[in-house]
Amino acid sequence: MAGGGRNQNSVSFRANERALGPISNTIILIVLACLLGLLYLAQVTKTNAYGYQINDLQKQAATLQSEQDDLQVASARLQSVERVRSSQVAANLTPVSPSGTVN
Repeated sequence: MAGGGRNQNSVSFRANERALGPISNTIILIVLACLLGLLYLAQVTKTNAYGYQINDLQKQAATLQSEQDDLQVASARLQSVERVRSSQVAANLTPVSPSGTVN
């Protein structure tokens, strides 16, 4: 027999433990930092896009509010002329016709 006794393995197994070195750890940390940076930039870009949409909608709302105010003023003017014509005071006024010409 060569080497060992009975019921003994002639080849010994040992667990190969692999540990990451300092360079591998640094590379992994840099990759993780880049991934986090990309996620952050994606979120900021989405937020900015929504901000532009909100700004456009606010401008549109301000324009529509201004147009509504103008229409309310025009409506009040038109209604006031009709109110004056149909009022009791206007009905009591006597019409004036030209009496003559000035030489």
